[in-house]
Formats: sequence, structure tokens, C-alpha cells
Amino acid sequence: MMIAQENSVTLIRRYYETFNAGNRAAFLAMLDEQVQHDINQAGTEVGLVAFQAFLLRMDRCYLEQVEELQVFANEEGTRAAAEFYINGTYVVTDDGLPPATGQKYRLRVGAFFHIQQGKISRVTNYYNLEEWLRLIEG
Repeated sequence: MMIAQENSVTLIRRYYETFNAGNRAAFLAMLDEQVQHDINQAGTEVGLVAFQAFLLRMDRCYLEQVEELQVFANEEGTRAAAEFYINGTYVVTDDGLPPATGQKYRLRVGAFFHIQQGKISRVTNYYNLEEWLRLIEG
């Protein structure tokens, strides 16, 4: 594996390790100031402030851990992808979604990244929303 590729794989692994540890300051520090965040089936937001607001909402409504993480990167280290399972609990009702009653879920997720100068400049997340709804509605 080339050095740039290894550095990107390490960056993405650290991104999810800090997520799992709840270290939001370290998590956000890996993002470029103008990070583009493509939210699953919900549009695109730009900038750290928007990403932090999204993260605060997620932390309020969901308790989640990334499991079985696999990370891949191109040789140049500019693009990376991850596949993992999110193991979660829906704890507070999120706007526009069914009521939260502590439902548990485990869902496969794919994420795609653009990396510039050692920072994540784009995060695109994909998961099957219909499957998540099926899991929480029982």
C-alpha cells in the first residue's frame, strides 16, 4: 500500500474510532472547514458549523456505534470508502420520523470520502432508509 493510501485509510479509521469514543472535538478536527456533507436521502450541507449541528441532532436522537469497519482508499489517498454496520438505539424522536421508544437497530452503511491535505473535505453516507424504518417500526 502506498503512503498516501495508508494515511487516508488511517484517517478514516480514526474518524470512526473517535465517533465510537464520543470524542466529538477530535472527530470534527478531521474535517475541512468547508466540508461537504451529503446526508442519506436528505440533501447536502456545507461547512463545519452545519456538520456540527447535524452531529448534535444525531447525538440527541440516536446512540450509535460503528462495527465491522472496512476501509479502502485509492493510491493517491484522495478518495476513500468505508463499509460497516451501525448498531444503534433510537432514543429521542427525530423530526419527520416515527416516534422513538428505545428501538434497537443494526444496519449496513456505506460512506464515501474526499480527502485534501490530510482533512476530510466530503462525506457521503448511504444506508437503506426503508430497512431502518422497518427495523424501528417492528
